[in-house]
Amino acid sequence: MFDRRLFTNFDWTLLAVVLLVTAFGVVNIYSASSSYREVGTPYFLKQLYWIVTGLGLCLTVCSLDYHMLEDFAYWLYGAVLLLLVMVLLFGRTSMGATRWIHLGFFSIQPSEPMKIVIIMTFARFFSRYPIFKGLSLKDLVYPLLLLGAPALLIMKQPDLGTAILVSLIAGTMLIFVGVRWSAFATLVAAAVPVLYGGWRFALRDYQKDRIYNFLNPNLDPQGSGYHIIQSKIAVGSGATFGKGFMHGTQSQLRFLPEQHTDFAFSVFAEEWGFAGCLLMLTLYLFLVLWGLAIAKRCNDRFGALLAVGVSAMLFWHIVINMGMVIGLFPVVGVPLPFFSYGGTSMVTSMVGVGILLNISMRRFMF
Repeated sequence: MFDRRLFTNFDWTLLAVVLLVTAFGVVNIYSASSSYREVGTPYFLKQLYWIVTGLGLCLTVCSLDYHMLEDFAYWLYGAVLLLLVMVLLFGRTSMGATRWIHLGFFSIQPSEPMKIVIIMTFARFFSRYPIFKGLSLKDLVYPLLLLGAPALLIMKQPDLGTAILVSLIAGTMLIFVGVRWSAFATLVAAAVPVLYGGWRFALRDYQKDRIYNFLNPNLDPQGSGYHIIQSKIAVGSGATFGKGFMHGTQSQLRFLPEQHTDFAFSVFAEEWGFAGCLLMLTLYLFLVLWGLAIAKRCNDRFGALLAVGVSAMLFWHIVINMGMVIGLFPVVGVPLPFFSYGGTSMVTSMVGVGILLNISMRRFMF
């Protein structure tokens, strides 16, 4: 029998803010893609399709007891890990990267659902793992193995941005659980030679160029530094109140690359200025803090860890994307949640919101 308290305690505020951000995103995509010579369905209509699909999955997720995720976490981890292996063996290569795999009637980018799955897996593990004085190095072995396998497979595609995000999400959850200072210091010390080895032997030349141009975009202003330079021009030219809807010169004259995906926020900043950016930042800050409030109110450890993980996923997407478009971070191809064009990203973010809604509406039951 349906418990009427679930509907009574439904978090309409969270859903309303998410829908408001998606609405801004659709309008922004319409403007960003208006100068394209599109063949077929326009990008903003495709985005609406993915929003509806994501909302359907969001409501499906929140209609089921989130404790079911605890039972299936390891199974889902194994399934998505297998898909990541299949991507490297049979995946579709585009622009030098192999990230997609065709599964009959549709294609999927397994690195995106891995963000949700790693949250579920870590929540399952730490909800049942006794912790007294923080995690020691011995305690961290198994969690780091759980993280390392998908992170390495995603880097192999190569998709450095998603690999970093998965690692940051898991790392945030580890900090929330608690890590001993001695273990933390040891990990930081061990990371130095690992990063050096990754720089020498793992990163490709174009990835190194992105870091060089992050430090000095003028090294190659017509090549690998072009994205950052044009994005900073777009953001800066928006001034206080922007140039107006569909009046941004950087986007309408097509100077800004990837302007409907990774650099969608640059288009928004140019058209709506600092005032519009402040509004978007406020909405995103609300989403993250609301997610943390849900974690705080949750009555069981698994739900709290899930909420922290989803909040971390949204937070790091926002920070990295916005930092990227204003030149604070290298260009790593991370979309802005609910705002940038992209089906897999939209669905993943909506599933995360569904988990938050699920936890919030069932907090009175446990």
